[in-house]
Amino acid sequence: MPSNKSVSDAPISQFINCRILRDHCLQREDLWVRDGKILDPEKLFFDEHGYADKCVDCEGSIIAPGFIDVQINGGYGIDFSQACDDAGSGVSLVAKKILEHGVTSFCPTLVTSPPHVYHKVLPQVKVHDGGAHGAGVLGFHLEGPFISLEKKGAHPEQFLRTFSSGGFRDLMETYGGLDSVAMVTLAPELDGSQSVIRDLCQKGITVSLGHSVANMSQAEEAVQHGASFITHLFNAMLPFHHRDPGIVGLLTSDQVPAGRTVYYGMIADGIHTNPAALRIAHRAHPSGLVLVTDAITAMGLPPGRHTLGQQVIEIQGLHAYVAGTKTLSGSIATMDMCVRHFKHASGCSVEEALEAASLHPAQLLGLSHRKGNLDFGSDADLVLLDETLNVKATFISGEEVWRK
Repeated sequence: MPSNKSVSDAPISQFINCRILRDHCLQREDLWVRDGKILDPEKLFFDEHGYADKCVDCEGSIIAPGFIDVQINGGYGIDFSQACDDAGSGVSLVAKKILEHGVTSFCPTLVTSPPHVYHKVLPQVKVHDGGAHGAGVLGFHLEGPFISLEKKGAHPEQFLRTFSSGGFRDLMETYGGLDSVAMVTLAPELDGSQSVIRDLCQKGITVSLGHSVANMSQAEEAVQHGASFITHLFNAMLPFHHRDPGIVGLLTSDQVPAGRTVYYGMIADGIHTNPAALRIAHRAHPSGLVLVTDAITAMGLPPGRHTLGQQVIEIQGLHAYVAGTKTLSGSIATMDMCVRHFKHASGCSVEEALEAASLHPAQLLGLSHRKGNLDFGSDADLVLLDETLNVKATFISGEEVWRK
């Protein structure tokens, strides 16, 4: 029988023999969970006189908040940017598979596509919590089509759009609706973009700057209108220049409004960014770094030809190229790989590596009151890792959903 009937009939789990990531530090203490939330043990003991119904021996593991991937285009043969009748089942398959990589929440990402793709796919997938069925969906990340022709990367040129007929109206005509959208990546130098940024932010949608030739003042103006993220820093933007650092300059800009943080995504796969560039970004602005996989259909599959939206992608070793070119097009990295590579390449602490995949993306999306940390009252989305940051088990709402 539950031990705490005065407050709840739900059983209490106690995770023992672990080090938990709390207040930016690994602490050797137990973790208590009830009703899918993290409990304050002092209140449990002294106010309720409660105790654990179930004990989980973590065998010396690190317990970190579940990883959150805000940019993932698909994986395991699924391409989120395909206009199919069962987009939901594809998202569900990827959601299930990424549990083994410690991901408990994610933003399915659509690359630049023709309007009919958005109109078909977006209504099929709703924001929902994770569980044994897979990682939770936090909302779509729409990367394009309002991006720069010069920095389109792997995005198909024929589907790029501008804000030619009124800004937000162009956006709604293209996407069809924003009900399940968490983030939009756009180029802030496009005419009309600043009012679109403001309108999106007012609707609670995160705006990211990317695939852009914006100069620093254009980037700063976008941030002043509400933009708060940079899509895969260094990739698909003007390179840093000492007289005009461009979007990269936001990392140390003095024009960011007080109390605001500009976050930036890094694809820490050892391919997209030289380790020295990763170190420069991290040392300049450590609290803004968000690890993203930018994973594509081919994640989890053998080398060969696959798709990314309307493009054919060729996998050669660990590289993903637009077929017939040397244009990088997403990655085949998993989130736990990115965490390990980031720690190795940057020389950062274990705590910093883990927070870049959990706390920072939660803060970016305005979810840190319940996700991305192990504070009392937060969701008990957990990842158990060994000393070398290999995933041993994943829990959502305190329930085990994957174990090695």
